[in-house]
Amino acid sequence: MVVGGADTHADTVHVAAITTLGREISDREFPTTAAGYRAAVAFLTSHGPIDQVGIEGTSSYGAGLARAVMAAGLQVIEVNRPNRADRRRQGKSDPLDAYQAARAVLSGRATSDPKDQSTEAIRSLHNTRRSAVKASTAATNQITAMLITAPEPIRAKYRALKGQPLIKALARCRTTVPDPVDAAVLTALKALAHRHQFLTTQSDELSTLIDALVTTANPALRAAYGVGPDTAAQLLITAGANPDRLRSEASFAALCGVSPVPASSGKTTRHRLSRGGDRHANNALYRIAMSRMAHEPRTRQYVARKVAANRSTKEILRMLKRAIAREIHRLLTHKVALPEYADLRPARQAKNITVTAAAKAFNMWPAAISRIELGQRRDDDLANRYRTWLQAA
Repeated sequence: MVVGGADTHADTVHVAAITTLGREISDREFPTTAAGYRAAVAFLTSHGPIDQVGIEGTSSYGAGLARAVMAAGLQVIEVNRPNRADRRRQGKSDPLDAYQAARAVLSGRATSDPKDQSTEAIRSLHNTRRSAVKASTAATNQITAMLITAPEPIRAKYRALKGQPLIKALARCRTTVPDPVDAAVLTALKALAHRHQFLTTQSDELSTLIDALVTTANPALRAAYGVGPDTAAQLLITAGANPDRLRSEASFAALCGVSPVPASSGKTTRHRLSRGGDRHANNALYRIAMSRMAHEPRTRQYVARKVAANRSTKEILRMLKRAIAREIHRLLTHKVALPEYADLRPARQAKNITVTAAAKAFNMWPAAISRIELGQRRDDDLANRYRTWLQAA
């Protein structure tokens, strides 16, 4: 049996093979092309049956090689960079790093599954949208700062406007004014307003694409209360980049930085929020918790009970995020069937009940009932109560 190892770079990959006793067999460098990956796999298999292949950076430089190796039916193991002490003692080169990757697999130091490539499309769109949102926020901040020091005629004209009305007014303002300073400032403000509008449109389009992808990838996750396209995308990206951390809900909670950390002293027994883990995933759980605290009746009742028990807001939020992580882990690791809403509208129309009358019975806006009927909004508890009410009407 042969164990393979690969040191990956942008333009080349260096592949090495060792026996299961640790003896070096051979190593070779290949280009990062489809033909190069096929040649690398052929090189590894030419030395005997392959047990496992350790590859550095299966979510970056090693992604292409990892796909080619798995397509050949071989097991891939994610390998971290070589130990710094070993590098100082033995030196560093591509062949040495490739052999180190193989030995890490052979010794059992490397046991992680490769990064999941199925979320690559979501990751690409999500990262692009995030940069667009950051750039639009930066443009807004620049506009605000520029208006503070702008000439008085400009300040007086736009001082009362905020948000989108300000952006729209600046985007259609005229820059042909007699004063050259005023003209320059208006030109800069107009350019920033156009930039903000473009980035906002781009982020909205990307959000629509992300929503379609995450709904297809995991409809139950997207349908969970408080989980929007952005938070669902981030949770899928985190899960895809850390498949070895999904084996238990406690491991996933630690990955997201929501495991309770003891912070007791003397007679005080308490826990605090974790400051470790994937902070983007932690932020996604935070946004879900805040949404549920504001709108979901079950969560609002839970918060009320904890407040009555003299729990602080930080403690309540910590416990909520931990509970949400448990729910999200189940949605990520199990296929959950979603109840259908398609029967609601025909059932209402069959009994000649208007949307307005149904909304009045539930003390809601008619648009909310329409979104439930069309499946544009997920609320299984409300849908079940609505269905029962229609059957009894």
